[in-house]
Amino acid sequence: MTNKITTNGKGAAYHGVPAEDDYGYAQAIKIGSMIFVSGQFSHDDMGAMIAPAALDDTGKPTNFSMMAEQMRVTYANAAKILAQFGATLDNVVEETLYVLDVDAAFAVAGKVRKEAYAKVRPQCASNLIGVSRLAFPDQLIEIVFKAVLPRA
Repeated sequence: MTNKITTNGKGAAYHGVPAEDDYGYAQAIKIGSMIFVSGQFSHDDMGAMIAPAALDDTGKPTNFSMMAEQMRVTYANAAKILAQFGATLDNVVEETLYVLDVDAAFAVAGKVRKEAYAKVRPQCASNLIGVSRLAFPDQLIEIVFKAVLPRA
Protein backbone atom coordinates (compact mmCIF):
# COMPACT_ATOMS: atom_id res chain seq x y z
CA MET A 1 0.00 0.00 0.00
CA THR A 2 1.11 3.55 -0.45
CA ASN A 3 0.93 6.44 1.93
CA LYS A 4 -0.71 9.80 1.37
CA ILE A 5 0.23 13.19 2.78
CA THR A 6 -2.82 15.02 4.09
CA THR A 7 -3.45 18.76 4.27
CA ASN A 8 -2.27 18.85 7.88
CA GLY A 9 1.17 17.58 6.81
CA LYS A 10 0.71 14.05 8.11
CA GLY A 11 1.47 11.01 6.02
CA ALA A 12 -0.23 7.71 6.78
CA ALA A 13 0.94 4.20 5.91
CA TYR A 14 -1.10 1.00 5.78
CA HIS A 15 -0.64 -2.75 5.30
CA GLY A 16 -4.10 -3.05 3.72
CA VAL A 17 -5.38 -5.53 6.32
CA PRO A 18 -9.02 -5.58 7.48
CA ALA A 19 -8.22 -4.43 11.03
CA GLU A 20 -7.17 -1.01 9.72
CA ASP A 21 -10.76 -0.32 8.65
CA ASP A 22 -12.41 -2.36 11.41
CA TYR A 23 -10.57 -0.53 14.20
CA GLY A 24 -9.92 2.66 12.24
CA TYR A 25 -6.19 3.32 12.41
CA ALA A 26 -3.05 3.87 10.39
CA GLN A 27 -0.04 1.57 10.73
CA ALA A 28 2.22 4.60 10.85
CA ILE A 29 2.06 8.37 10.79
CA LYS A 30 4.85 10.57 9.48
CA ILE A 31 5.06 14.22 10.33
CA GLY A 32 8.18 16.12 9.41
CA SER A 33 11.11 13.77 9.85
CA MET A 34 9.39 11.68 12.55
CA ILE A 35 7.63 8.36 11.93
CA PHE A 36 5.40 6.86 14.62
CA VAL A 37 4.64 3.19 13.94
CA SER A 38 1.58 1.61 15.55
CA GLY A 39 1.97 -1.70 17.33
CA GLN A 40 3.12 -4.28 14.80
CA PHE A 41 2.62 -8.01 15.18
CA SER A 42 3.06 -11.26 13.31
CA HIS A 43 0.54 -11.27 10.44
CA ASP A 44 0.52 -11.98 6.73
CA ASP A 45 -0.65 -9.64 3.95
CA MET A 46 -4.29 -10.55 4.64
CA GLY A 47 -4.03 -9.93 8.39
CA ALA A 48 -3.95 -13.61 9.45
CA MET A 49 -1.64 -14.47 12.36
CA ILE A 50 1.66 -16.11 11.42
CA ALA A 51 3.05 -18.58 13.99
CA PRO A 52 0.03 -18.34 16.31
CA ALA A 53 0.42 -19.53 19.87
CA ALA A 54 -1.44 -22.69 20.92
CA LEU A 55 -4.36 -21.81 23.19
CA ASP A 56 -5.97 -23.66 26.08
CA ASP A 57 -9.71 -24.13 26.59
CA THR A 58 -10.03 -20.62 28.02
CA GLY A 59 -8.29 -19.01 25.03
CA LYS A 60 -4.97 -18.32 26.80
CA PRO A 61 -1.60 -19.19 25.24
CA THR A 62 -0.19 -22.46 26.55
CA ASN A 63 3.16 -22.41 24.75
CA PHE A 64 5.51 -19.52 24.06
CA SER A 65 7.83 -21.38 21.67
CA MET A 66 6.51 -19.29 18.75
CA MET A 67 7.87 -16.06 20.30
CA ALA A 68 10.97 -15.91 18.06
CA GLU A 69 9.03 -16.46 14.83
CA GLN A 70 6.35 -13.95 15.81
CA MET A 71 9.12 -11.46 16.64
CA ARG A 72 10.88 -12.00 13.28
CA VAL A 73 7.68 -11.42 11.31
CA THR A 74 6.83 -8.39 13.44
CA TYR A 75 10.16 -6.76 12.57
CA ALA A 76 9.61 -7.61 8.89
CA ASN A 77 6.16 -5.99 8.99
CA ALA A 78 7.62 -2.88 10.61
CA ALA A 79 10.28 -2.72 7.88
CA LYS A 80 7.52 -2.83 5.22
CA ILE A 81 5.69 0.08 6.84
CA LEU A 82 8.86 2.14 7.29
CA ALA A 83 9.76 1.55 3.63
CA GLN A 84 6.58 3.39 2.60
CA PHE A 85 8.28 6.53 3.92
CA GLY A 86 11.73 5.70 2.51
CA ALA A 87 12.93 4.56 5.95
CA THR A 88 14.45 1.33 7.27
CA LEU A 89 14.97 -0.17 10.70
CA ASP A 90 18.24 1.84 10.74
CA ASN A 91 16.05 4.94 11.19
CA VAL A 92 14.41 3.54 14.34
CA VAL A 93 15.41 5.47 17.45
CA GLU A 94 13.12 3.72 19.94
CA GLU A 95 11.16 0.50 20.13
CA THR A 96 8.87 -0.89 22.79
CA LEU A 97 8.18 -4.62 22.87
CA TYR A 98 4.98 -5.68 24.62
CA VAL A 99 5.10 -9.38 25.45
CA LEU A 100 2.94 -11.92 27.25
CA ASP A 101 5.97 -13.74 28.71
CA VAL A 102 9.07 -11.72 29.58
CA ASP A 103 11.30 -14.78 30.07
CA ALA A 104 10.34 -16.24 26.68
CA ALA A 105 10.97 -12.87 25.04
CA PHE A 106 14.37 -12.37 26.70
CA ALA A 107 15.39 -15.86 25.62
CA VAL A 108 15.05 -14.96 21.92
CA ALA A 109 15.03 -11.15 21.66
CA GLY A 110 18.78 -10.62 21.50
CA LYS A 111 19.27 -12.93 18.54
CA VAL A 112 16.15 -11.82 16.67
CA ARG A 113 16.82 -8.09 17.19
CA LYS A 114 20.43 -8.44 16.00
CA GLU A 115 19.18 -10.24 12.87
CA ALA A 116 16.46 -7.66 12.20
CA TYR A 117 18.74 -4.66 12.59
CA ALA A 118 21.77 -6.49 11.09
CA LYS A 119 23.92 -5.17 13.92
CA VAL A 120 25.49 -6.65 17.04
CA ARG A 121 24.23 -3.61 18.95
CA PRO A 122 21.14 -2.13 17.31
CA GLN A 123 21.33 1.63 17.55
CA CYS A 124 17.96 2.30 19.14
CA ALA A 125 16.57 2.62 22.62
CA SER A 126 14.58 -0.48 23.54
CA ASN A 127 11.96 -1.27 26.15
CA LEU A 128 10.51 -4.70 26.90
CA ILE A 129 7.29 -4.73 28.90
CA GLY A 130 5.29 -7.71 30.12
CA VAL A 131 1.53 -7.40 29.67
CA SER A 132 -1.43 -9.62 30.53
CA ARG A 133 -3.14 -9.43 27.13
CA LEU A 134 -2.58 -8.29 23.55
CA ALA A 135 -5.12 -7.61 20.77
CA PHE A 136 -5.45 -11.23 19.62
CA PRO A 137 -5.49 -14.37 21.82
CA ASP A 138 -2.76 -16.19 19.86
CA GLN A 139 -0.49 -13.12 19.74
CA LEU A 140 2.61 -13.23 21.97
CA ILE A 141 4.30 -9.95 21.05
CA GLU A 142 3.58 -6.47 19.69
CA ILE A 143 6.23 -3.86 18.93
CA VAL A 144 5.82 -0.08 18.64
CA PHE A 145 8.51 1.94 16.80
CA LYS A 146 9.60 5.57 16.56
CA ALA A 147 11.89 6.47 13.67
CA VAL A 148 13.56 9.64 12.44
CA LEU A 149 14.54 10.37 8.85
CA PRO A 150 17.68 12.41 8.22
CA ARG A 151 17.05 16.05 7.44
CA ALA A 152 16.91 16.67 3.69
